[in-house]
Amino acid sequence: AMRNCLILGSGRSGTSMVAGTLAKAGYYMGYRLYQPRESNPKGFFEGPEINGINEALLAQVTPKRPFLIGRWFFRERPVYGQRWLARVPLGTKIPLPPQIAEKIQHVTQKEPYCYKDPRFSYTLPVWRPFLKNTVFICVFRDPGSTVLSILKECRTAKYLRNFKITREQAFQVWILMYKHILQIHRNEGEWLFLHYNQLFTSEGLDTLEAFVEAPVDRSFPEPGLRRSVSKEPVPEEARAIYEELCELAGYNETSEL
Repeated sequence: AMRNCLILGSGRSGTSMVAGTLAKAGYYMGYRLYQPRESNPKGFFEGPEINGINEALLAQVTPKRPFLIGRWFFRERPVYGQRWLARVPLGTKIPLPPQIAEKIQHVTQKEPYCYKDPRFSYTLPVWRPFLKNTVFICVFRDPGSTVLSILKECRTAKYLRNFKITREQAFQVWILMYKHILQIHRNEGEWLFLHYNQLFTSEGLDTLEAFVEAPVDRSFPEPGLRRSVSKEPVPEEARAIYEELCELAGYNETSEL
């Protein structure tokens, strides 16, 4: 039987590509998924249903942007829709109000489900009590290229126009998301770590297929869509985390660092 799965990892790392390979397998991925656009021409495979739950959870633990002066100040504080770029410190306890619990209860009854949202990198502990027969797929790519892609998305996506992020802050988002995954989440449940580049190999797709026990669409990953590649130096902490992720994924490409 197909296994329910959650896809997590930093935004702009290939989470959409993994979800895309599973989109035809018969999974429920959410209601009214977002339309493709320039940055993800083949689709995002996420929608307001799951994102909305995770946004509401994160809104409780991230600094608010003041309403009136927020147009000019505190623009580095994400508002609704932008919290996949939040920086949530390790050890932050996320409360679960009853109305959100009800929504999680509702969406986890739609089996088999495959939900993809970078925000799970922070919110997974809240979801855990509701998950049944669920496996976890952590997707990553080299932090320099991910950050380059995040900065480009922030410059070009309309909904991020009023959000401000520096290169250092973008690395901080990347570091924090994977620290939550490596230090907290992966101690429980079954995990598959996948490097972006492994999705272009039949071996990588075989591994994914065996892991979720569902057919993958092998025509989905297109190497031609790889656009942001960075040669800039990467913070030491990010490099160390990236090396650990590569090891967990059995991925070895020293030329990339």
